[in-house]
Amino acid sequence: MSLFEIVAVLLTLAALFAWLTATFTRLPHNVGLLVMALAASLVLVGLQLLNPDSEILIDLSREIAEIDFSETLLHGMLGFLLFAGALQVDLGLLRDRAWSVGLMATLGVLISTVVIAAGFWGAGQIFGYPLSFAWCLVFGALISPTDPIAVLAILKTAGVPRTLEMDMAGESLFNDGVGVVLFTILLSAAITGGENGIDFIEIGRLFFAEALGGVALGLFTGLIAYLAMRRVDDYPIEVLISLALVTATYALAIHLHISGPIAVVVAGVFIGNRGAARAMSETTREHLFDFWNLIDEILNSVLFLLIGLEVLVLQFDMAFAPLAAAALPVVLFGRFSAVALSVLVLSRWTSFTRGTVPILTWGGVRGGISVALALSIPNVTEKPAILAATYLVALFTIVVQGLTLSRVIHWMDIERAPMRKTKSGAS
Repeated sequence: MSLFEIVAVLLTLAALFAWLTATFTRLPHNVGLLVMALAASLVLVGLQLLNPDSEILIDLSREIAEIDFSETLLHGMLGFLLFAGALQVDLGLLRDRAWSVGLMATLGVLISTVVIAAGFWGAGQIFGYPLSFAWCLVFGALISPTDPIAVLAILKTAGVPRTLEMDMAGESLFNDGVGVVLFTILLSAAITGGENGIDFIEIGRLFFAEALGGVALGLFTGLIAYLAMRRVDDYPIEVLISLALVTATYALAIHLHISGPIAVVVAGVFIGNRGAARAMSETTREHLFDFWNLIDEILNSVLFLLIGLEVLVLQFDMAFAPLAAAALPVVLFGRFSAVALSVLVLSRWTSFTRGTVPILTWGGVRGGISVALALSIPNVTEKPAILAATYLVALFTIVVQGLTLSRVIHWMDIERAPMRKTKSGAS
């Protein structure tokens, strides 16, 4: 199919499943899209097993396979989704929670990576699928960062207290830089057999280069966009400037080998706060925020749809089912360890909402980014096991943890915050 035909099919399916979700279920529409796409995919897989020679099903799987999920998300949709989420971040509150957000987005990811790797290695030994510890570290690195897209989608309806919401949203927006750097270096070490060992000094150097470079680039491009917006009062032009900001920032980050996700998040926070307050009229502010809210909803719908449809092309080996199932408690314990240790370190200087550890643990949703990183692994013998575990964890955290987070908040007897409003005033 042509690119236009692929987009047409995805948008049509997203609209159909969203309508069915809104009409016949009480699920949040993003989760409903994933569930319906997953159910449709499983039905098609079942039909394919019953009739393996069906040309229609073979052609359909081939067409879905043409969509490079990893490339589409990491170098396409991600920049727009992160910018849309960052626009809504309250800079004052982020500044107040900077230490907790920063520590969980760095030290928390490192702790989680090691704990999950150890648990996944042990599960492999128990179930007869021994993986080298190097590949278990790769799995730990790709599954440790919470997915900002999934987390922000869940937070829209969870009613989390504001300080806790900032801890969750801020961590998820900024921890990708750590996770991607760790994943890249550990993947290289695993592929080469670890013959040169793991250079932790190099990991630190690359992290700071990518992260600080991303911050600097985001501030620079955000400032240019801010100055341009101050010179005009014409919302179509200012919306166009914001689109240029996202695409140019992400493209420059890729070219300069620095963190694109961090760069667009910083630019988004800058425009959403200083830009909204000093460079936009009320009319422009409403139109720009409404535009990015719409972009966020559309791309989120397509992303959750794609996650569900990936079942058609991943062709999981059911022999890895026990190992994938064992990854669920391993990942949950890794998340708990990272959150508990971070909160313990900071509790002497920073106040936390009661129930922070269980809520941040259960709210550690993984999603499309983890799946995209797993798909980017070369075709080595370890890939099927890692991919099966990653996909099952992503589905479980989005559907089960995402849908029950509100109940956890209720069980913890924490006062729920009112539904979050956008800065344009739309709920």
